[in-house]
Amino acid sequence: MAKRVVLVTGSLAEPRVKRVAEEVSGEAIEPVVANIGVKVAALMTTEIVERRLKLPEGADRVVMPGRFRGDLERLSDFFGTRFERGPDEVADLPEYLGGKKPKLDLSRHNCTIFAEIVDATLMTPQEIVERSRKLRSEGADVIDLGCLPDSPFPHLEETIRQLQADGAKVSVDSFNSDELLRATKAGANYLLSLSEKNIAIADEGPAIPVLVSAGAADMESLDRAIDIMIAKGKPYYADPILDPIHYGFAASVARYVDLRNRRPDVPILMGIGNLTELTDADTTGINALLMGLCSELNITAVLAVQVSPHCRTAIKEFDRARREYFAAKQAGALPQGFGEGLLVTRDRKGFASRPDEIAALAKQIKDLNYRIEVSDDGIHIYNRNGHHVSDDPFELFPHLDTRADAGHAFYLGVETARAEIAFRLGKRYAQDEPLPFGIVASTLGSADEAHLLKFKEAGATLEKKPKKDDREE
Repeated sequence: MAKRVVLVTGSLAEPRVKRVAEEVSGEAIEPVVANIGVKVAALMTTEIVERRLKLPEGADRVVMPGRFRGDLERLSDFFGTRFERGPDEVADLPEYLGGKKPKLDLSRHNCTIFAEIVDATLMTPQEIVERSRKLRSEGADVIDLGCLPDSPFPHLEETIRQLQADGAKVSVDSFNSDELLRATKAGANYLLSLSEKNIAIADEGPAIPVLVSAGAADMESLDRAIDIMIAKGKPYYADPILDPIHYGFAASVARYVDLRNRRPDVPILMGIGNLTELTDADTTGINALLMGLCSELNITAVLAVQVSPHCRTAIKEFDRARREYFAAKQAGALPQGFGEGLLVTRDRKGFASRPDEIAALAKQIKDLNYRIEVSDDGIHIYNRNGHHVSDDPFELFPHLDTRADAGHAFYLGVETARAEIAFRLGKRYAQDEPLPFGIVASTLGSADEAHLLKFKEAGATLEKKPKKDDREE
C-alpha cells in the first residue's frame, strides 16, 4: 500500500507542489497537498498549523517546507503523526520524497595530511606554532618544517619541542643530511626525504622516514630503499614524486600506479604541491582528482603546500575530499551524494525554478514586496507592479521603486548582485540566504548570522531605523 505523505504549503507555492506531487505519485507514495491558507508557507507558525491544518485520513507523515521554523516535535504530538522538515526548494522535493538519505558520516578517513611551512627557517618558533595551529584547524595532521638551502636553522630543535608541546606532530623536510639527523635526534615524528644514500639516519632516532629515489625517477633506487626499511622492520612511506604538468606529470602518475601494482602493501605518500602550486587552476578540482588517485591506489598520506594565494584553502579542500571519498569507497559508490563540500563555483542543481513557473507565480503577487529568483534565462524580480528579467542588475534597477527607503535600496543591490553571481556560475540562489561556496568559503548557517542586517522578519523586507526623536523619547 502506498504511503500517504502530506505536503504542507502556502498559496503561492501550491501549483508547483501539486505538479511535484503528480510526478512522484505511484505505488510507493501517495502525496497529498495541503494548503495551510497563507501565501508564504515559510512564514507559518506552529500555532497557525495547529489551527488550520486538516490532515487527511491515513496520513503516514507530514512534510513541512524547509524554511518552516516551527516546533516539529510539538506538531507531531498534537496531530499524532510524524512531522518532518523537507528541502528548502520545491525543486528538490522529488529527490527528497524518493527516499530520505541517511545522515552522512564524514568523520572518518584514511589519509594523513602533512602541511608544509616552506619558510620555517625564517620564522621564530612561536610564529611557527601559531601558523601550525591554523593549519591544524584546517585539517592538517602533521606540520612539516621546510628547510631552505643556504638558510641556517639554528632553532630547529626548539621549534620541534614547542610544536610537540602544543600537540602537533612534526616532520622535517630537508636535502641537508645534517638537518635531518638533528631533527630525528630532537624527536621529530617524520623525516622528508631519505634515499638509499642517507637512509642510515633512520637508525639515529624515532622519526619515520619518507623515502625517495636517489636520482630523478629512479624507481630501482626507491625499491632498494624500501627493501632496506622492510629488512629493518621499521615503518616508512615511499614517495615516487608527483611532477608538474609538462615536466613529467603523466609519467609520475604512472610511477605511483606501477609501485602500487608491484607492491600492494607499501605505504605511499604523495606530494601534491607540484600540481596545485604550479598550475593556474582552482585547487578544488585538482585536489578532487588527486584524492581520486589516492583513494584508488590506497595512498594514505599527502604533503600539501599553501604558498601561492590561489592555494590558500588547499588543506581544507583535501581534508574534505579525503572524508567524502572515504565514505563513498566504504559504500562502494561514486563520489556523488556525499556532501557538496567540493562544489565551489557550480551546484549540481543550479536553478530551483523554471521561467514559466516564476512567471505564473509573479502574476499572483498582490503586494509591493520584491521577490527575487534565478532561472536559466536570468534574474527575475517581481512584485504587484511588474515582473522584470535580465542578466544584469543594472538593467533591473530602473524598474525598482526604492526612493523612500535607502536601506531597502541597499538590500536589493546586495540581493541582485548575489543573484547575478548565481546566474553566471550556475549556482543555487535563495533570497535572503548567502551563496554557498563549499568548503572554500563556508558561511554561517542562518541568515540572521550570515547577514549584518535582519532581512527575514515577517513584514517589511528591511526594518527602518527609528528616527532620532523616537530614540530620545
